[in-house]
Amino acid sequence: MTALDLSSPVAVVGAGTMGQGIAQVALVAGHRVRLYDAVPGRAQEAAEAIGARLDRLVAKDRLTAAERDAARARLLPAAELADLADCSLVVEAVLERLDAKQELFRALEQVVGEDCLLATNTSSLSVTAIGAALASPGRFVGLHFFNPAPLLPLVEVVSGFATDVSSATRAYEMARAWGKTPVACADTPGFIVNRIARPFYAEAFAVYEAQGADPATIDAVLRESGGFRMGAFELTDLIGQDVNESVTHSVWQSFFQDVRFTPSLAQRRLVESGRLGRKSGHGWYDYGDDAEPAEPHTADAAQQPAYVVAEGDLGPAAEVLALIREAGIPVREEEEDHGTRLVLPSGGQLALADGQTSVEFRDVVYFDLAVDYRRATRIALSASQDTSPQTLSEAIGLFQALGKKVSVIGDVPGMIVARTVARIVDLAHDAVAKGVATEEDIDTAMRLGVNYPLGPFEWSRRLGRNWAYALLDDLHLRDPSGRYAPSLALYRHAYASDKREGSTS
Repeated sequence: MTALDLSSPVAVVGAGTMGQGIAQVALVAGHRVRLYDAVPGRAQEAAEAIGARLDRLVAKDRLTAAERDAARARLLPAAELADLADCSLVVEAVLERLDAKQELFRALEQVVGEDCLLATNTSSLSVTAIGAALASPGRFVGLHFFNPAPLLPLVEVVSGFATDVSSATRAYEMARAWGKTPVACADTPGFIVNRIARPFYAEAFAVYEAQGADPATIDAVLRESGGFRMGAFELTDLIGQDVNESVTHSVWQSFFQDVRFTPSLAQRRLVESGRLGRKSGHGWYDYGDDAEPAEPHTADAAQQPAYVVAEGDLGPAAEVLALIREAGIPVREEEEDHGTRLVLPSGGQLALADGQTSVEFRDVVYFDLAVDYRRATRIALSASQDTSPQTLSEAIGLFQALGKKVSVIGDVPGMIVARTVARIVDLAHDAVAKGVATEEDIDTAMRLGVNYPLGPFEWSRRLGRNWAYALLDDLHLRDPSGRYAPSLALYRHAYASDKREGSTS
């Protein structure tokens, strides 16, 4: 089954931001587009707005004037649903209400031909539930574009329980023909991106609620150490706290209040106060005209240690040893089977975050995970009240000698980046095991949909097969609520790795 022929008209129902964006994508791809909205006059207004955006593309040399004029000629506002009768595809982008969408598709089914593909752009509702209203649900599919649709490449092609394979294939090929990058997924709460991205927000909010660090510091660590494009607090301010919390709540409810998806009480209070982010002028941060930018905590300059002793293998942080040597700090290596740590001249220890707390061990400082320790510009350190000031000072001075800014946070197990990445990796393995999507499509979706520096499986391979399992298992011991319990899929992944390694040793 191939993509729709360019001679086939495409309809978009719903002339809001997403509807306009999807219509523009179809227009630029070469289709005739019928744009319908139930509010009189709105489709015409939307057509004019699309025309203005096409003008801007010409001004930026992304379209020629002839291409713009041809696209405008192919766009036709529709006065009623009957005007969509000859369309081969109808994409719905109306209010996120199940009853409204079901009513619309019942009406569309009475208008369009039997071979017309029907699609919903829902981001939070069940594709199966919407399609259940149809007499022929086999031709119904989810086409989840990301906002702004003309710019973002990802499209999640969602198969409901009754979706025919041929319908999903047509939708997939059509998205690719429109210049998008489609990924196929089953109908699960949040689909791929909104399901697997929950820990990015949840763990940042959890560290804040535990008074481990302030929003500016957490965001800086996620950006400058984790390699994420934006921190969780600034991103939710951009999205809108009400919108982000609504998606979180929807996924949580759809998974029968699974503790892994529990919403944040701190975010709930923010929404209740009307602090919705940039659009209201205040969210986690203040966006008023006179507002000062929030600055992350950055440690004062400290003296670098005279040397370090490396005991065991630092695993995912092995690059740190190379950086220490390049900085001219002597490294003494000792073979140890029981540890992966650095010993400082004070006798204190420095270890990669592993899900344990500093207070459990004598004089230890943890450092957070980085996507690339060489390129990272900031490193977070975690210490407890039992950590000696000298050990903490030497740890700070060590990373400063490597050219890093240092943020000292509270005694938070798993710190910031490490616990976030471990949970993302876990949810990704769980999704594959449950048939939601393939590893490749999940990695593609998370890179393109939310600009992650690595896909979850790329991260898993880089960190080692049992790294995420071990960290989450440690976290689960300290918080037995179930939030951090590793999935069976992650357990199998780690256990299989241990068996293979044991058989060859």
